[in-house]
Amino acid sequence: MAVVVWLREGTWPACADAARGQLPADGRTVLLHITDPETAETARAAGAGLLGRAAPAGLDPAARIERLAADLSRELLDAAEARLGRPCERRSVTGRPERTVTAAAAEADLLVCARDGDRSRPGPHSLAPATRFVVDHAPCPVLLVWPDAPAGPPRGPGG
Repeated sequence: MAVVVWLREGTWPACADAARGQLPADGRTVLLHITDPETAETARAAGAGLLGRAAPAGLDPAARIERLAADLSRELLDAAEARLGRPCERRSVTGRPERTVTAAAAEADLLVCARDGDRSRPGPHSLAPATRFVVDHAPCPVLLVWPDAPAGPPRGPGG
């Protein structure tokens, strides 16, 4: 059995805990962290606007953001692997989250991810657009967990 665990800042502990309960002793675990390339591209464009196209050496804000993102990803993967208490395949990828997760799920028997939208509203609003896409398009079963306790019972129409 192969389990892919989509790790994101703020929700990864719940995903690691849920995955630990689903893993057989001989199962393969893939920890997946994705960095959205738009953050660095936005910094690159802002730097070009402020500093001109030929920014002084060492002042490329995008390069600094990319280094910080790589460090964060490594730390998050380390922490998740330690929390699982077993060796895992680790993937740190830059790309569109919804497409990257869906592609990784193609080789999985289970995908574990967390709700990441409006946590005060159980239901569709508790999923951000990328997570909604993954839930709708994943080619394997999806275990969708709350990163913390849900806000309360679902509200009915008009409630």
